[in-house]
Amino acid sequence: MEFMTRHDNPRINLYFVFILAAAAVISYNLFVLTYSKHYSYLRTAQAQNQSISNVLARGNIYFGSQLAATNKKFPLAYVVPADIDEQKSGEIAEQIGLILKTDKAEIKKVIDSRSDKFRVLARRITNEQVEAIKSLKIQGLGVTYEIDRFYPGDFLAADVLGFLGYSGETKSGQYGVEAFYNEDLFGKTGATDGSITGSNTIRLLTKLLNLGSGKEIKKDEKVDRPADIILSVDKDAQQFVEDKLDFLMKKWGAVQGTIIIQDPNTGGIIAMADRPTFNPNSYSGYEPRSFLNQGAQEIFEPGSSFKPITMAMGLDLGLVSPQTVFKDEGFRMIAGYKINNFSEKVFGTVTMSQVLERSINTGAMHIQDLVGDGNFLDYSINFGFGQKTGIDLSGEVNGDISNLYSGRKINFLTASFGQGIAVTPIQLLNAYSTVANGGKLMRPYVVEKIVKEGGKEEVTKPEIIAIPISEKTSTKLKSMLVSVVDNGFDKARISGYDIAGKTGTAQIPDGKGGYLENEYIHSFVGFAPAFDPRFVILIKMDRPKGITFAADSLSPTFKEITQFLLNYYGIAPTRR
Repeated sequence: MEFMTRHDNPRINLYFVFILAAAAVISYNLFVLTYSKHYSYLRTAQAQNQSISNVLARGNIYFGSQLAATNKKFPLAYVVPADIDEQKSGEIAEQIGLILKTDKAEIKKVIDSRSDKFRVLARRITNEQVEAIKSLKIQGLGVTYEIDRFYPGDFLAADVLGFLGYSGETKSGQYGVEAFYNEDLFGKTGATDGSITGSNTIRLLTKLLNLGSGKEIKKDEKVDRPADIILSVDKDAQQFVEDKLDFLMKKWGAVQGTIIIQDPNTGGIIAMADRPTFNPNSYSGYEPRSFLNQGAQEIFEPGSSFKPITMAMGLDLGLVSPQTVFKDEGFRMIAGYKINNFSEKVFGTVTMSQVLERSINTGAMHIQDLVGDGNFLDYSINFGFGQKTGIDLSGEVNGDISNLYSGRKINFLTASFGQGIAVTPIQLLNAYSTVANGGKLMRPYVVEKIVKEGGKEEVTKPEIIAIPISEKTSTKLKSMLVSVVDNGFDKARISGYDIAGKTGTAQIPDGKGGYLENEYIHSFVGFAPAFDPRFVILIKMDRPKGITFAADSLSPTFKEITQFLLNYYGIAPTRR
């Protein structure tokens, strides 16, 4: 009988360690399949049910539970020129050109190159074109499939979403959410993914063996798999707003327009639409300017829409009240310049409430005199003007209040009624949300949450950036803005509800120190219900034709959007 040598025990121990490690690997991967990756596989199954091939190469974007952007298989037609019968190149090029509706000369040029490399003839071809190409049964000509980004809504919220395009030779998100959250949507690579592969098994076994021997274990690089993005944008509200914006553009022949709706209590964007816009499924057919999100990437002089901000300064410093009296003479002389009321009317003795109701330039200048230049600048900064709001969209710009650093009194006076300074629509909307919510300047956002591997959620938390005015000031100004609608904009009033708002009709700088003749930007910013606001609406329209005042052009649309939202959210009347 042979006895076991002293060298056999370590071998047996090593064998048992190996078996235990293998069992651990299998158990670990079963856990990954049944729990950690459950959300990913569920997402894939849901996508397949919608005839969408989602290979998880890039996360989805959703309007709530409805797809806004995903990955999908698209057919493309290709040739390998060297495999095509050279004697029939002209005939074949003509056949292909008829099917693909492309220039047969260009196709022949590709075929005549005699290259032995795969050459794409057309992407995203139709099912009919796929069948027609296959039916030709030509050697060297075929159809294959590629995964690409797909936007089920086509134009819907395109300026929020952006698109997946090329950055050099690699694909990455361009504009909007696709760019801002590009890393989350693609995920990070470079470490193990938990799948059962030879290399991963060996890596894990090595770790376990090193653990048994007391050796230090190096940490793998952390991996974030492609995440899904859930927008704060409501699909129904977005569609309604886009339809209304299309109507405005057509009715008034405007050059461009923007509508944004925000929840003033959180900063979340409920809807955000621009015109002109683009279809992200075919972005190459549009001018790059169409990709800009006008709400965050373009500036304009706000005009009278800025007067409530000036009024807030006077109220907050206790220098005026809604009943404070002011005598308007119709103009103001400063540094040799005569500044008139926009309507060139003389209103005489009026209250501060009437200054807003009748949009009196001299009244705004009177408040600026009382507030003083230093305070005016400080309040403007605290309201978020001249700086980015921090909205989670790529390419946001600062706006321009540089005139207020010049030390020239005339620049402060014109700024008091929104001239000589430039803001982005989102800055102006956010400032009104500050008035609406009791004085808190919130960071606006378009992404409600990020859903990561395993269903882990990163929820956007409302963030207060500043508190420029007191709640008391907010309450007074809200009452004044309600009286603006009640006494000034009959087309914006809604029976049974307190509606707050203010219009702006601003001139457009000519780039030479003056303003264009008979060219205006119209705006309307307001909220409801005024004393417990659920939403703030901004409407902006550039260069409408055949109409001068925003009160006439935008009030009806503001009313329609407000009525829609009151019904949509089931908000009870606030007045008897």
